[in-house]
Amino acid sequence: MTNKNHRILLVEDEDKIHQVVKLNLEMEGYEVVGAKTGDKGLQYAQEQRFDLLLLDIMLPKISGLQICENVRLKNREIPIIFISAKDSPSDRIKGLKIGADDYLVKPFSLEELLLRVENHIKRTKPEEKNALHHYEFNGNTIDFKSFKAVGKKGEISLTQKEALLLRLLIDKSGEVLSRKQILQSVWGYDVFPATRTIDNFILSFRKNFETDPKNPVHFLSIRGVGYKFLPPS
Repeated sequence: MTNKNHRILLVEDEDKIHQVVKLNLEMEGYEVVGAKTGDKGLQYAQEQRFDLLLLDIMLPKISGLQICENVRLKNREIPIIFISAKDSPSDRIKGLKIGADDYLVKPFSLEELLLRVENHIKRTKPEEKNALHHYEFNGNTIDFKSFKAVGKKGEISLTQKEALLLRLLIDKSGEVLSRKQILQSVWGYDVFPATRTIDNFILSFRKNFETDPKNPVHFLSIRGVGYKFLPPS
C-alpha cells in the first residue's frame, strides 16, 4: 500500500477509541505505534521516527499538551493532531497555539480523521526536515540543528538540553515560564533534575550572550516565579 512507509504514533488512553483508530489506520497501510500513557508516548516520540502524531490531551502521567510542547522544541515539521473530548474554543486555541496542526473533537468521524491524517502527511515536505533553524539577536546566532552558537566570546557548543531550553525561552519570548513548566517541557519525565540546574543554564546563557552578564537584558529571572527571555526591542 502507498502508506506502508509512514509511521504514526497514537497516544490515547481510552481503550475502545485506541483500538478502533489503530485498526483503521493499519487498514489504510500505516504502521502504528500505540501508547496509553503520556510518559510512554513521550518516550516513543523521543526515541523513534514518526511521520505524524495523534495525541489525546487528557492522559495519565503526562498530558498531550506537554508531549506536543516537548516534541515541538526538537521538531517543527512533524504534523501533530489532537483528538480530544475538550471541545471549547479556548481548548482548541490552546492546542493550536502550543504547536498542534489540527484538532478533532470526540466523537469524530473516522473518515474525517483518516482524510486529515493523509492530508497532513502529504503536506510535509521532505526537504524541510533537513532545513537549519537559526535565531539571531543582539549579535548572537543560534543554530538549533547543529547545537552551535556564536556569542559574545566566540563559538559555543551547546548541549541538547541547553538548546532545548534556549528554544523554549525564545519560542515564549516575553512570557514568564515557571520552573515546573520548563522541567516538564525540556526534560519531560516525572524524574526531574534539581531546579538549580535551570539557574546554572540561565547563568551560562548570560555569560555567553549578554553584553553585561551581571545586568542581563535578555535572560531574566523573575523572583519566586521563573524565567523569561526578552528579545531586542
